[in-house]
Amino acid sequence: MAIKECGHHASKDCCDCGSHGHDDDDCDQRPVLWQLCACIAGIIVLTLFIILIVWLVLRPTKPRFFLKATSVTQLNVTQNFNSLTTVMQVTIAAQNPNNRIGIFYDRLDVYASYIFQQITPPTRLPPTYQRPNDIALWSPFLCGFNVPISPFLGNALYKDILAGYILLHVKVDGRIRWKVGNWISDHYHLFVHCPAVLVTHEAVPFRFQQITQCSVDI
Repeated sequence: MAIKECGHHASKDCCDCGSHGHDDDDCDQRPVLWQLCACIAGIIVLTLFIILIVWLVLRPTKPRFFLKATSVTQLNVTQNFNSLTTVMQVTIAAQNPNNRIGIFYDRLDVYASYIFQQITPPTRLPPTYQRPNDIALWSPFLCGFNVPISPFLGNALYKDILAGYILLHVKVDGRIRWKVGNWISDHYHLFVHCPAVLVTHEAVPFRFQQITQCSVDI
């Protein structure tokens, strides 16, 4: 009687697969599929955990930037102090202090500013990969022709030119990625600020005083 009742009232434990047209092989494969999915998920979690541990142990140190040279060939303010023409070349060095971490410089824009105003359009540097403990060197030209500036800044810059002493600021704005083994991080924003003190004496053009260490924010 119990066997006959099971045939009319199919329970999920004994007759569910057959009563809904499923093969017994399908029922047997379900635990295998679940185990396979769990195994793959476990491998992914373990890999991410290992990457996190490596990242925390290595803890990348931000690169060090130096302004090594600045050469100004043209720095002219118009008579009404509302526009400026600048032609200069700078040499920037970047040091990677990490022993096991490389750095991708995917985008680096360099420009010059006076007080709080940008006086040259950004110059794009070529993408660079920097190996651990390596030094990268760039010497871009920064040129701005008839760049509009406020009369207040134009007048202040004109007085500095007459005095033979100018404080300019060379800035780098970009994006970098870290490389640990075969793993590469997401992009990080990089901002570098380098003060450049320039002096001149009579016919001698403006020249750079000394190598300057730059501030770096990531």
